Amino acid sequence: MALHTKKEKSCGAVVIRRVKGGCLTLLIQHRGGHWGFPKGHVEARETEAETAIREIREETGLEVELDTGFRHSVIYSPREYIEKEVIYFTAITDTRETVPQPEEIRRADWFTFDEASAQLTHDNDIQILRSAQRYWKQKLAQENNA
Repeated sequence: MALHTKKEKSCGAVVIRRVKGGCLTLLIQHRGGHWGFPKGHVEARETEAETAIREIREETGLEVELDTGFRHSVIYSPREYIEKEVIYFTAITDTRETVPQPEEIRRADWFTFDEASAQLTHDNDIQILRSAQRYWKQKLAQENNA
């Protein structure tokens, strides 16, 4: 009997907060110890955007404005016979204070892009961060020229 690959889908975001002189990025440290971005499984009838917003709120307590102009997909296999797709957007918030979800999150902190790049555990997340950084630099330059 052949085993079938189970497909999972999660959504989340690179959350950004503007500060004087630039932007800070939110990273969360999961209970397992690794650092990444807030994300979680899509629930029944949820859109990707709804999932990302809900997961950010559940894991960090933050209300965000999601920017779906940035959409980055990562596909990997966390375990045998499981294929996981994670969709990342960017999101912006004015709120500094986070309320980490104790069941899943050890801590949440704000970092510069360089600090966040050094803190992230997985190479895929570093690539997502770099793409998000390029996206935000272009977006802010366009806003400044408008």
